[in-house]
Amino acid sequence: MSAKVYEMVTEKIITQLENGIIPWRRTWSAGGLPKNAVTKKEYRGMNMFLLGDYACPFWGSFKQINDLGGSVLKGEKSSLCVFWKLFDVEDELDENGKPKKIPMLRYYNVWNISQTTLADDPRFSFDTEKNDKIAEAEWIIANMPNRPSLEKKFEKAFYNTVFDCVNVPDIKYFKDADSYYSIMFHELAHSTGHKSRLDRETVTEAAAFGSETYSKEELVAEMGSAFISASCGIVNSTLENSAAYIGNWLHKLKDDKRMIVFAAAAAQKAADYILGKNQEEAKAEEVA
Repeated sequence: MSAKVYEMVTEKIITQLENGIIPWRRTWSAGGLPKNAVTKKEYRGMNMFLLGDYACPFWGSFKQINDLGGSVLKGEKSSLCVFWKLFDVEDELDENGKPKKIPMLRYYNVWNISQTTLADDPRFSFDTEKNDKIAEAEWIIANMPNRPSLEKKFEKAFYNTVFDCVNVPDIKYFKDADSYYSIMFHELAHSTGHKSRLDRETVTEAAAFGSETYSKEELVAEMGSAFISASCGIVNSTLENSAAYIGNWLHKLKDDKRMIVFAAAAAQKAADYILGKNQEEAKAEEVA
């Protein structure tokens, strides 16, 4: 079942890339981050890229929509929503002597509220006004736990693993503030992989440019930047859309059907770390 879900998710992302859409560049600026219509909890991880096609941020399963007193409009197609479910491993115990559990990827179908008879229901109205995104972005940077040193010595943006420092040119060299902050978040996402933070092997292990490890880490940083940018209304634009860039991701994802899901989970953890969320409580995916 999990293999099927990985393939379903990857095929959806591949289709978007083939249409010239890079899903982790979404701004989610119309109605905010996608969230469940019943619990009002924001979707996390991979679901942010799977549920980014509508201005209305609210989503629900067929049953949830019916329980809310609505129904799905005729002809409307559902969207994929994924979550992790833990299963006991028979006759195996973990380090605490409890039944060992393994996560399995599962999915269900959801519809956006705008696809239902609840589209005009005041319970699902949303505000399109933005807060002071620059002030919020600055607050996030200033309050990152165990933050690496920040420098502006060089014209290029990068994270140096040896000295544990992030270099991003002064904001005046960028075309706009959104570009500056999305790149800053990209480099900070890289820094979360340091052994003193999340100890992510795609950062701690030496990797050649263009290698599988390098590509996975770049995808983690890209998505991590998207998650953090979305939290404060920044338009994520670390790289311009280009045929070569999209072609590279298409090649990688077609070769590894699990890559996109695991990268999104790692990116969510990176974003949670930067935003100061408790790593024990923060989940790789939100279960609606």
